[in-house]
Amino acid sequence: MKYLLSITLIILAMNVSAQELNKKIHDAAHNKEILINNCTRDGVVTFPEFKEMYDPLYAAYIPDAATMIELKKLIKKEQVKIVFGTWCGDSKVNVPNFFKVLDALHFKEKNVSIIAVDGHKKAENGLIDGLDIQRVPTFIVYDKKGREMGRIVEHPKTTLEGDLLAIFKKKS
Repeated sequence: MKYLLSITLIILAMNVSAQELNKKIHDAAHNKEILINNCTRDGVVTFPEFKEMYDPLYAAYIPDAATMIELKKLIKKEQVKIVFGTWCGDSKVNVPNFFKVLDALHFKEKNVSIIAVDGHKKAENGLIDGLDIQRVPTFIVYDKKGREMGRIVEHPKTTLEGDLLAIFKKKS
C-alpha cells in the first residue's frame, strides 16, 4: 500500500510540473486568443493569426549568403531561446525570418526553445523570470554551458543573420 501511495504521489508531481505545450488563453490586454508559455514550432506556425503572415514571410526571406557562410563556421552546440507574442507585429515579421535563418544553418530544433508571452510580456509559472524581457520578439543565444552570448531585441540592427554573426564573433 505504501509503495502504491509513493508511485501515485510521483505521478501527481510529474503531472503538476509538466507544462501544456501551445497553450491558448484569452489575453485581456489585446482582447484575443493568444499562445502562452512553452510552444513547439509547429504550434506557432499553425496558430491562425500567426500563420497568415508566417507562410509568405518565411518563403520570401532570403538570408545573405556571405553572412550565412561565415555564420555556419562558428555554430557549434549553442542554444537559442525565442520569446515572442502571437499578438505582436514585430514577432509576426521577425520570427518567420529567424526560423528561415536557423533552417538555412541546419540549426538543431532541439536546441531552440520557444516561449510565448501575453500582452504584458509575461508567461506563467515564472517561465521567463530573470530574462529581462522588455520587448518582443527577443532572440537569446546561449553557449553550450548555458551562458548568454547575446540577444536580438524586437528587430535586428542590421539583419537577423548579421546580428547573429556579431553575437557569435563576440564569442570567438
